Amino acid sequence: MVTQFLGLKLRLILNLFRRSPLQVVGIVIGLLYALGAAGVTVEGLAALRRVDPLLAGNITVTVGSVIVFGFLAVPLAFGVDHTLDPRSFALFGFPTNRLASALALAGLVGLPALFITAIAVAQVVTWARDPLSVLFASISAVVIIATCVLGARVSSSLASLLLATRRAREITTLIVLIALVSLAPVVAVLASVDWNRDGLAVLKSVADIAGWTPLGAVWSAPAEVASGNVGAAVLKLLISLTVVGLLWLAWRALVGWLLISSPRREGGTHYRGLGWFGRLPDSPVGAIAARSVTYWIRDARYHTALLAVPVAPLLFVIALAVAGVPGSVLALVPVPVMCLFLAWSTHNDVAFDSSAVWLHLASNAPGWADRFGRLVPALLIGIPLVLIGSPLSVAISGDNSVLPSLIGVSSSLLFAGLGVSSVVSARFPYPSVRPGDSPFAQPQASGTGAGLIQSVAFFAAIVLSLPALLFAALGLLNPGVHSWPLVTLVVGVGLGLVLLALGVLWGGRIFTRRAPELLAFTLRQ
Repeated sequence: MVTQFLGLKLRLILNLFRRSPLQVVGIVIGLLYALGAAGVTVEGLAALRRVDPLLAGNITVTVGSVIVFGFLAVPLAFGVDHTLDPRSFALFGFPTNRLASALALAGLVGLPALFITAIAVAQVVTWARDPLSVLFASISAVVIIATCVLGARVSSSLASLLLATRRAREITTLIVLIALVSLAPVVAVLASVDWNRDGLAVLKSVADIAGWTPLGAVWSAPAEVASGNVGAAVLKLLISLTVVGLLWLAWRALVGWLLISSPRREGGTHYRGLGWFGRLPDSPVGAIAARSVTYWIRDARYHTALLAVPVAPLLFVIALAVAGVPGSVLALVPVPVMCLFLAWSTHNDVAFDSSAVWLHLASNAPGWADRFGRLVPALLIGIPLVLIGSPLSVAISGDNSVLPSLIGVSSSLLFAGLGVSSVVSARFPYPSVRPGDSPFAQPQASGTGAGLIQSVAFFAAIVLSLPALLFAALGLLNPGVHSWPLVTLVVGVGLGLVLLALGVLWGGRIFTRRAPELLAFTLRQ
C-alpha cells in the first residue's frame, strides 16, 4: 500500500511537466530557485563544522526554527495542497491508521521533503565533531524530517477544513497580510541593531529562546551536546519527540475526521439596502464609484494591495537608515511613498473587473466617468492620508517649515500616479487574479509584458512629479529660504490636479475607443 501511494505521488509530480511550455518553464525556474536556496543552506551548514560550537548552535537553531515555522505556516497561509487528500480514499475502506501512515510517507516525495532532508543531513555534518554529537545529530535529522512533513500535512488538512469557503480564505488572507505588516516593526528594530557590535548577543538571545520551543528544540539538541550540556540535550530531544508524537496524533485524528466529513459549502449572504449605491450620487460617476468602493471593501485582491501600502515605506526607511540618512529626513519618507504605491495599485483596475466590465459598456457610461469613478476609493484614502499624515510626519521630524513641501510632494505623487493609472489600465491591461481566487494565485496567462507595464506605471508617476521633488529638495538644502516650501506646495498640488484631469480625460477616450478590445480581454484572461 505504501509503495502504491509513493508511486502515485511521484506520477502526480511528473504530470506537472505535461502542462503548457510556459508553465513548464515557470516550474523549472521555481525548481532551480528552490534547489539553489537549499544548496546555499546546505553549504552554510557544512561550513559551520569549523566554527565555535556556541556560534554554530545559535545559527542553526535560529535558521532551523524559521524553516520549521515555514512548513507549519505556509500551507495555512497560502492555500491547500489537494494532492492525495484523505477524502479521495473515503470509499476504499482503508483503516485509518494505515491510510494516515501511507499518506504521511507519501509526503516524503516532493521538493519540500527533498529540501528539508538535505538540510537535516547537512546539520549532521555541522555536528560531526565527536561520536555523541553525531549520534544526537543523526536522531535530530530524522526528527526534523518527521516534524516538517507531519506538520505540513496537519496544516494542509486544517486548511482543507477551515478554508473551504471563499469568506474563510479572504479572512485568512487578511490575517496573513496584517501579520506581515505587524512584522514590519520587528524588521525595523533588527535593521537598527549594530550587528558588528551586538549581532552575536542578539543571535544568542533568539537561539536561547527558540531552543526550548517546539520549533527549535530539535535543532538545539546536538548543539548542546557539542557544548558539553548532555542533560539539556536529552531534555530538548524529548521535547522534539513529544512534538512529533502530538503531530502524529493530530494527523491521525484529522485523517479520521476527513474520511467521514463532507466538504463545507458556501452559505448564502444577505444584504440590506443599497450600500454605497445609496450613499453616492445617482450618476454614472457615482454608480461606478459606489461599485469600486464596494470592491475595495469586500474583494481580497484589493485588500492585498491596500495592506501592502504601509509595508513599502518601511522598506524604504530601512534602506535609507542603513545608508546613514538622518532620522529627521526619514520621518518625511513614509507619506509620499504610501501615496505613490496607493496610486500605483490602481494601474490594472480594468483587469480586476473580469467580465463585469460589460456593465460599463452596456450602459454606455462615458469613458471619463469610468476612469474617475474607479479612482474615488484611492482618493478617499489618499487625501486624508496626505492631510493627516503630513503634519504627523513633520512633528516627528521636528521641522515645521517642511510641511508645505511634504503636502506638495505627496499630492503630486498621488494625483499624478492616479492619472497615469487611468491611462495605463485602459490602454495596457494585463491578466490578473480572477474574482474569487486567492490573491496569491498566479495569473491565468503570461508573456504579456506585465513587468514592463508595472514598471512604466510606477516610474512615470515619479518622473511627472520631478518638479515638486526638485523644489522640495531645494527647500531642504536651503532651510533659510522659506519660499521653496510654498512653491513646492503650489506646484505639487497644481501640477498633480492637472495631470489627474488629463489622465482621466485621456484614459476615458482610450476606454471608449477600445471598449470591444477591453471586453474581449476580460473575457479571455
